[in-house]
Amino acid sequence: MSSNSTKTASPLLVIIAFAIVYLVWGSTYFFIRLAEQGGMPPYLLGALRFITAGLLLMGWCVIKKEKIFVLKDIASAAVTGILLLFGGIGTVIMAERTLPSGMVAILVSSAPIWFVVLDKPNWAINFNSKATIIGLIIGFGGVMLLFSEQIGHVFSGTGGSSILIWMVLLLLGSISWSAGSLYAKHKSSSVSGSVSTAWQMIAGGIIYIPAALFHGEFSHLNMQAIHPMSWLALLYLVVFGSIAAYTAYVWLLQVRPATQVSTYAYVNPVIAVILGMVFAGEHISLTQIAGLVVILTSVLLLNLAKYRAKVVKVGRVAEVEKV
Repeated sequence: MSSNSTKTASPLLVIIAFAIVYLVWGSTYFFIRLAEQGGMPPYLLGALRFITAGLLLMGWCVIKKEKIFVLKDIASAAVTGILLLFGGIGTVIMAERTLPSGMVAILVSSAPIWFVVLDKPNWAINFNSKATIIGLIIGFGGVMLLFSEQIGHVFSGTGGSSILIWMVLLLLGSISWSAGSLYAKHKSSSVSGSVSTAWQMIAGGIIYIPAALFHGEFSHLNMQAIHPMSWLALLYLVVFGSIAAYTAYVWLLQVRPATQVSTYAYVNPVIAVILGMVFAGEHISLTQIAGLVVILTSVLLLNLAKYRAKVVKVGRVAEVEKV
């Protein structure tokens, strides 16, 4: 598949998929925190979530008699799964042990910026737009604004060094997420989207197991000490966060432009902040809210630039056809 190609899809299905990605993913930050507060070790949480969801989805594909074992597609799906689910969501899971879920969501909202930076096949178009360049500059300014508060704490001697480290790792996780998304977008596949998604989740989930072993999660694991609320949160993450929302996200990447799909960043952090403040008593500072507003403004500019470029391109094609 070429970098600019998209498959056709029902407008209603596209709307439903966007609604699921927008709303459900915004809530997963809160449920990850809920699961960890109930005693679920973070890497075990990731392994159980994605391996379970992947096996359930793969079972459905087997029932539908879809083509499952294509080595080339399994390898591609594994790369995507590791970048997205371990590199991207893994840093979220670990960071929420230290950072409020709302703050984590705000940092992750910078992902659309990296979509543009890493989308090499479209560099000629993206970096030829003043709106895109201005959007990137504003976006980087928003990220720096988020970091300024913690950097100030470190230099003033009031702590915050561990928080700063996790903020950096979250930023790297967002870059990994964007890279995995673009890889999935531009990589052709001979299997269905459901099969590819299932392999992504299985591969991503398996990577959590050695990470859990390295951090001694299994040696200190006490299943009876895990609160029932953790298991309910895990169930929500498996069914809604992974099978429903992640499947919808991967499918949208195949039928809509990547930058359009990345607009989930407008809604996710807002929902995460509201849930964290209302149900978990989290505190989000004015600086963090300002950083979110600046980043979302940059994302808006980036997507407007993409939209205008697409309109111009369609107009030129129409003119050529008339001639």
